[in-house]
Amino acid sequence: MAKVNDNYLKLPGSYLFSTIGKKVAAYSAANPDKKIIRLGIGDVTQPLAPAIITALHGAVDEMAHAETFHGYAPDLGYEFLRNAIAKNDYVDRGCDISADEIFVSDGAKCDSANIQEIFSLDNKIAVCDPVYPVYVDSNVMAGRTGTWNPQTETWSDVIYMPCTAENNFAPELPSRTPDLIYLCFPNNPTGSTITKEELQVWVDYANSVGAIIIYDAAYEAYISEEDVPHSIYECEGARTCAIELRSFSKNAGFTGVRLGFTVVPKELKAGDTFLHPLWARRHGTKYNGAPYIVQRAGEAVYSPEGKAQLREQVAYYMKNAAAIYDGLSEMGYTVSGGINAPYIWLKTPDDMTSWEFFDYLLEKANVVGTPGSGFGPSGEGYFRLTAFGSYENTVAALERIRRM
Repeated sequence: MAKVNDNYLKLPGSYLFSTIGKKVAAYSAANPDKKIIRLGIGDVTQPLAPAIITALHGAVDEMAHAETFHGYAPDLGYEFLRNAIAKNDYVDRGCDISADEIFVSDGAKCDSANIQEIFSLDNKIAVCDPVYPVYVDSNVMAGRTGTWNPQTETWSDVIYMPCTAENNFAPELPSRTPDLIYLCFPNNPTGSTITKEELQVWVDYANSVGAIIIYDAAYEAYISEEDVPHSIYECEGARTCAIELRSFSKNAGFTGVRLGFTVVPKELKAGDTFLHPLWARRHGTKYNGAPYIVQRAGEAVYSPEGKAQLREQVAYYMKNAAAIYDGLSEMGYTVSGGINAPYIWLKTPDDMTSWEFFDYLLEKANVVGTPGSGFGPSGEGYFRLTAFGSYENTVAALERIRRM
């Protein structure tokens, strides 16, 4: 008789954004006359940049001719894209990363969930709290997190690193020694960042205890301050302790196109085992590569025209972030984020729980955000708004909240 993976049965409820989607759908069905403004999920709204559209059209035309047709992509991704990534994202920033250490995929979400497969189940993971739910949920599915405590909403075998107002929403080194450390900067959901000097502390710590840092840099394009690193490989010693995840979703609007990559340095080891060939084996066995036309679109991101157009797009979203930050501050809300990241993290008013404020905002202002508790126990009493809407909707949402 077939049996299921019991670890899936341990997951409490549905995925955070699925729950939000169901609640919003139910409200819309009951109130069809209400126009809802969505500032919850981190989905972009601006169209793809012209340079990217041109590259897509060109690649589609290539697929129409036998001499330029492309089938399966190479395991690691096409060399033209990996070379562009290595030069622009790493070498030009002084990072020692080569093209053959870059694995192209269809997005950072998949990679952040799948990377845990190459590690033993008895590894202890450490996560920021609050945190992007995929890091924890994928380890639950694998059977690495122990038992769920519904009272504290924590897993017994997960090392939580609280990120609170008291520590500027940045984690402190854990009191228990982890094997895998998940870090995300600029942070989702809080929008917080750490300096290069502060990140160097984490790199030194990981090397000293033999831990691996899984570093999610999906929002690095939104960094505006000089002392905030764009890559963990800007830190000395990171090649021997860190894997980096990157996405084209937020810097280039590829949420519906799908493209990302993971960097695994060749000298990176877990114990005595090199991780690069393990990830290469997993990648080659379970993945057939991002489409040729999408990888050509990714290459266009690094063209002079693409860079200029995407700087304008990032600036558009950060204008929204500034509007939300300033608007909520003027209304008396306690807010953070929104400077190096497209997320604004706000304290819920009147001691409301995160989900109480979600319902209140939906019903009174017809605005959707994300309850902080969905990101972990330290997110309770907080709420996330994104800057990825249109500017007009962002301004309209603020006016609704002001009247609320």
